[in-house]
Amino acid sequence: MHHTFLEYVLDDLHNKQLDITNCIYVLPSKRSGTFLKKHISNRLEKNTFSPEVLSIQEFIGNLSNLNQASNIDLLLLLFRVYKQSQIDESDDFASFMNWGQTLLQDFNEIDGYLIPATDILNYLSAIKEINHWSASKEKTELVENYLQLWKNLETIYNNFYEALLEQKKGYQGLIQREAVKAIQNAHYKETRKNPIVFVGFNALNAAESTIIQYYLEQGNSHIYWDIDSYFLDDPIHDAGLFVRDYQYNWPYYKHSHKIEPQNNFLQNKNIRITGVPKSISQTKYVGQLLQEIGDKESIDLSRTALVLADETLLNPMLNAIPSSIPEVNITMGMPLNKTVLYCFFVNFLELHLNVSERGWFFKRVLEFISNPYTLTLSSEKQGNFAQQLSKDIKENNLLYINTETLEKYPKAKELLAIIFPEEAFSPMRWINNCLMLIDRLKNIYQQEKNALELEYLYRFYALFNQLGQYLDKVEFMDELKSIKNLFKQLANMETLDFIGQPLTGFQIMGMLESRNLDFETVIITSVNEGILPSGKSNNSFIPFDVKRDYGLPTYKEKDAIYVYHFYRLIQRAKNIYITYNTEPDVLEGGEKSRLITQLLTDKNLKKHITHTIATPKISIDPKPLIQIEKDDKFMEDLKAFAQNGFSPTSLTNYIRNPIDFYTRNILKINDLEEVEENIAANTFGTIIHDSLEQLYTPLINQELTEVSIKKLKTQVQEVVLHHFEKNLSGVDVSKGKFLLVYNVILKYLNNFLDDELQQLKRHEINILALEERYEELITVPGLDFHIKLKGTLDRVDEFDGTVRIIDYKTGKVEAKNVKITDWVTLITDYDKSKAFQLLCYAYLYSKKHSISDVQAGIISFKKLSQGLFPFSEDKDARINSDTLATFENYLFQLIREICNATVPLTEKID
Repeated sequence: MHHTFLEYVLDDLHNKQLDITNCIYVLPSKRSGTFLKKHISNRLEKNTFSPEVLSIQEFIGNLSNLNQASNIDLLLLLFRVYKQSQIDESDDFASFMNWGQTLLQDFNEIDGYLIPATDILNYLSAIKEINHWSASKEKTELVENYLQLWKNLETIYNNFYEALLEQKKGYQGLIQREAVKAIQNAHYKETRKNPIVFVGFNALNAAESTIIQYYLEQGNSHIYWDIDSYFLDDPIHDAGLFVRDYQYNWPYYKHSHKIEPQNNFLQNKNIRITGVPKSISQTKYVGQLLQEIGDKESIDLSRTALVLADETLLNPMLNAIPSSIPEVNITMGMPLNKTVLYCFFVNFLELHLNVSERGWFFKRVLEFISNPYTLTLSSEKQGNFAQQLSKDIKENNLLYINTETLEKYPKAKELLAIIFPEEAFSPMRWINNCLMLIDRLKNIYQQEKNALELEYLYRFYALFNQLGQYLDKVEFMDELKSIKNLFKQLANMETLDFIGQPLTGFQIMGMLESRNLDFETVIITSVNEGILPSGKSNNSFIPFDVKRDYGLPTYKEKDAIYVYHFYRLIQRAKNIYITYNTEPDVLEGGEKSRLITQLLTDKNLKKHITHTIATPKISIDPKPLIQIEKDDKFMEDLKAFAQNGFSPTSLTNYIRNPIDFYTRNILKINDLEEVEENIAANTFGTIIHDSLEQLYTPLINQELTEVSIKKLKTQVQEVVLHHFEKNLSGVDVSKGKFLLVYNVILKYLNNFLDDELQQLKRHEINILALEERYEELITVPGLDFHIKLKGTLDRVDEFDGTVRIIDYKTGKVEAKNVKITDWVTLITDYDKSKAFQLLCYAYLYSKKHSISDVQAGIISFKKLSQGLFPFSEDKDARINSDTLATFENYLFQLIREICNATVPLTEKID
């Protein structure tokens, strides 16, 4: 029983009487080569030269004499070739970036699978021709261009291939195709005398398969598959899909040789499958698990691996690892576009893509200045400009930030000149300014000795320098939009490689890094459908059926690759911990992976497996209602408030929730200021109130006539415009959301005036007052201080001899809000707050004018057609001295409760 596959290979070679230091080893990845060398050195008694250990890519590269070109070089070259083709209207670079990458992958596959490019590309072109709206005789220009691309695909492919060969470079598929041509050449002579050993392959494309078979047929080569008989002999188990195929189809196996599988899968093992809600919780769970494992004598941490199926969990995972684990080796890449620093540069770019002659748009500015890296730059020395600017934007409702705004922060002058330069950005300027920001961040992190951040910065520093070099070579990068796509693509392809000492300590790795390696204890996270296996992501222009006909891999084969890696990881392990997310986010789409279901339904594994759902301990304690005792300080503040005056709004705040009354009216804490990009309800109301006041003021103490109202209608537009300017400076009413709001306000006011005209046909109306402030000192029995009651009445008029007090509301009003059937609800139920306000106004008016017979009502702009909603008590819509006396009773009762030091303020929950 071997601990690892690599040791099994060396033993077997030894049994075949081969000198293990004399062989050439070819493996799927460089990483497994490191481990192989370690195993070889463990077996040697004396010093000797290390044998040649190559990854399959290096091996094939040596055959073809071509170097692998970087992805970005390939894209730039492909764009050049595409531009020179016979397409009338070719895409610009920014648009090309969106599909160029996919085309590259397709070329790569076509070559790797040795498919005659002419065949498949012409076939594709024909399919596109049929599919694309060709039922109509006339093709639009768009369709023409689209079809031209497909017709030219073969030329583009050939020119691209030629251009790469000239530079002695290639992408993987091209290098493989050239290597196959090399060995099939009649003059080809194999120079290597040493035996070649191919170790641990699984899914091979046609080129790799041809090359490996060529060496096997030569007779001096050996191949070892890491496959368990449990999968190989099962005709439908996906883990054995590829190797079964080679067993049946390779001439090498048809004649004399046999695949020798291993038998480890059914050995005793302990498999624990745990569902954990949400991705991040998995990291916490693994943290606890590692703590347990670290405490066990029986488990050797240097033979333990944590495999992250979802590589984005690397950062949170590192924070969750207990400090008791001494050495942690990370051997996996973290794509640069998953870092916060990447967001910092993208925000910076977005900031400048959205700049107009009016300045930088506030949303993008806020986004940028709230990024952690901007906050790091905005130190004390820089006058904390980020916090300041954010505050100023919100308080002054700045929709655009311009150079004048920025002059307020003199301490950060140099830094702000980098972030908000006066002239527009060219791509090169953007890169240089990013480099300047990196430089400033570097100084900060060097002082803090923050190695991880410096590593990130260094990678982006290299990336920007690389971008800068491309810009020099390329003439089509004149606008920021193109560089955005290029930058995104680069950051997506580049990974921050954590390179640990792979031979010691506890290992963290991605799924592919685990190839050929065996561990005694394995933890695999995020085993969910859509992550493992990764599901039907199809970024290819070649349809499924065409792929199938030509023998290209489809998502089915890609799934089988993951299934193989998964089973291979647990094949020899003794302790296996598998976690999955029980509540996958909508985007990941999956429930627990079919791989888990497959394990759970396997009769042979039943005795080894436990499956549990981990839930965090949750105890829900009922939240006690907030209570605030009224101490001396509170009573002092309250008296000061009472002398300044209770308004109907402050009293209804108390009815709604005493704590609200405390925070808003006593402590004067208002909600956070927001920039109004959409107009807030209160601003909307203010504009309507102010406009009506301005329109009607000249008509006070006059009888209204149709003539006077018609004259007002002509003034509505300019009056509203004036109040817009006053309340929302810097807002453009001629377009966008504000144009809509402006039109709604005009419509409300015109409807209001039309309504007034209708009334005047049958009634006599006199305006008595507009927006008039009323104040009354009242003595409340039981209180030893005076109370002032104050309020502003929107409009008071005389309607056929009856005094009406009118309150305008732009929100929602219903008749039940102003009707009282049970007086107690007036001071206990916030729903009656509108009735309460009307009674307050009537009360103030009667105190001042000694008139108690009035009508009070609300005009709702949302329901103008329903006219006035009058306050009513049971049937009667008039307010008389009895009504006011009853109201006074309840008002005093409410004020006494507020001012009673022994009644604490108690929170009300809706």
